[in-house]
Order: sequence, then C-alpha cells, then structure tokens
Amino acid sequence: MRGAKRGAKLNFILRWFGVKDDSVTLSQIKQIPIISGIAGTLNEIPVGEVWPIEKIEKLKNQTNIEGLKLEVIESVNVHEDIKAGLPSRDYYIENYIKTIENLSKAGIKVICYNFMPIFDWVRTDLYHQLPDGSYSMAYDHEKITNISPQQLIQEVNSGAKGFSLPGWEPEKLKNLQQLFEAFSDIDEEKLFLNLEYFLKSIIPVCEKVGIKMAIHPDDPPWPIFGLPRIVSSKEHLEKIINVVDSPSNTLAICSGSLGANLENNVPDIIRQFGKLGKISFVHVRNIKITDYKKFHEVSHFSKEGSLDIFEIMKALHETDFKGYLRPDHGRLIWNEKSRPGYGLFDRALGVSYLYGIWESLEKNKRG
Repeated sequence: MRGAKRGAKLNFILRWFGVKDDSVTLSQIKQIPIISGIAGTLNEIPVGEVWPIEKIEKLKNQTNIEGLKLEVIESVNVHEDIKAGLPSRDYYIENYIKTIENLSKAGIKVICYNFMPIFDWVRTDLYHQLPDGSYSMAYDHEKITNISPQQLIQEVNSGAKGFSLPGWEPEKLKNLQQLFEAFSDIDEEKLFLNLEYFLKSIIPVCEKVGIKMAIHPDDPPWPIFGLPRIVSSKEHLEKIINVVDSPSNTLAICSGSLGANLENNVPDIIRQFGKLGKISFVHVRNIKITDYKKFHEVSHFSKEGSLDIFEIMKALHETDFKGYLRPDHGRLIWNEKSRPGYGLFDRALGVSYLYGIWESLEKNKRG
C-alpha cells in the first residue's frame, strides 16, 4: 500500500517536529493510509546557523525506517538580519546557502520559508474552545491593537504548554526592542527589496542542486504592530515570482493564511499560479471568519468554516498539481495533548477528507 502511494501525482504529507519535540510519532503518522512522508525540521539548530549534514541524515533515516519519505523541509527560517537588510545579512545568507546544499545531498526537494518580520504566525488564543468542546487557535486583531508586543509574547508562551512554537524562538524574541529598532525604517517596499536580495543570492544555488524554495504567505495577511507584510495577496505573489524568474522560486499556498482576508479568492489564486507551475507546496486548513480581522480555526470540512475546501482541491486538480500537500492546523479533539494545531487526530480526519475529495475528482475525470 505504501509503495503504491509513492507513485501518486499528489503527495500527501504531515508536518513533524522531531522525536523530542512532537507529541505525535512517526509510527502513528505512517498508519494514516494516504500519508507518504513528512515535512520535517531541525528546530534545535538556532536560526542563522548551518544545518549539519549529519543531523539532516539522521532525520532522514528516522523517517525512512518507518517507510516514510523526507523530501520537504518546513522550515529553514530566515534570519531577521536578512529581512532587515543589515550588513550582517551576507553572512547569514552564506549559511543559508550551505544549508540548502546540505539538504540537497539528503534528497530534499522543497524548502518552505517565510519573510515575516520578527513575528511568524500570530494568534491571540492558542486554545479557543469551540461549541463541540474541541479546541483550536484564534485571532482577534482588536486584541492586538490593545496589547504590546511583549504582552503578546508572554501570552503565547504561557499558552504553549511546554511545546516549542516554530517562529517564536526565545533566543530571537528576547531582543525584542533591538528587533523593532532594526525594522523601524523598513516599509513594504524596503522589505521586498530585502527579499529580492535574498532570492537573487540563493536561487542560482537552488537551481544547481534541484531544490525549490516555497514562500509561505503572511499569517495573518495584514500588518502586525506596524510591521510590513509582503506575502499577503495575489499581487504580492505575482511580484515575488517575477522578481526572480526560476523554477526554483515557487509558492507555498496556505488556504488559511490567504483566506483570512476574504478579498483573496484562494481557488482563483491556485488556478492562476498552478497553471504557471509555480506552486510546490500546499497547506489546506479551514477557518471561520466571525468579524473584520477576526477568525478561529475549525475542522477541514467546508461546512464548518468560511472557505470552500472542495473548490480549493478542485482548483489543484484542474491545474494538475503534482507537489506536496499537508492538512494544516487541526483542532485538539478527544482530550489529546499536543502542540496547538498539531495534534494527530484532527489532522488525520482532515487529510482523509481531503483525499476523499481528490479521489472523487480523479474518478470523475476518468469517467
């Protein structure tokens, strides 16, 4: 069965944080029938340092032993000095290039990354209780406008319940004042120029070693604490793929991130960039938008949220998507204890739903 999955055009995978940093095990992941691999990471390596080939190979071996593939990394985070365009950025870009080269030696095909200043994804409640008793993550922009960045960090850390949170590295955020000073004169235009500099430095290497960079949309897709966002709309995505015209410069489409702004028609965005072959990684999750810049995450089912998951999968099918797809944030259900958004049970339910849609589309196509 697992051998058959490897020939599939669309690769369903699950995000995994490692033996010491995930409540879910690889042996559990491999029991989800359609899952063929993982999106892996090495969170223990500080942002900006080179990923040693030995640690990459160890992660790959742990994955392969369970009959799963490791072809996607999520994420190799970009150092803030690169985003801010500081003189030290060339040092960190060189380290990033060395990491790309090391990952390529282990057979990695896609690296997911983001270019959000200081804060990665942002939520104001990591354990928002839903009417059915399950828990999900929620965002309320009004709350953001009434607290300080330091207060947000304290609330997120207290809500993490002992789990590390990707993009919220303590060693980075302890220098919060310095970080805000570094971005004090960075507007959207300057941030994009810094992304351009980064891409023009790394993409030639990616082309040489056969790796695709997949930029993740801003989450949520609007400025936070006055920090600019440049990966929040169709126009932003167009600008990014055009700044370096290369098969290695691609997109990670996240339905929940882009879909939080109803002006973003996610199926249309998929059709536009899918036809161009510019999508290499997809995160599918559903959210319920309850007010302006206010939403909470729900199950993957279309009827539960504000996004039409069937249409999203249909758009991928129509554009013959052959990359990697994972069910994104799930609820915490059945008393599971895990990192917010990354329990086993609801993501397993979610990917079964997504595969069911995909199988129906495939069979209808064949007649």
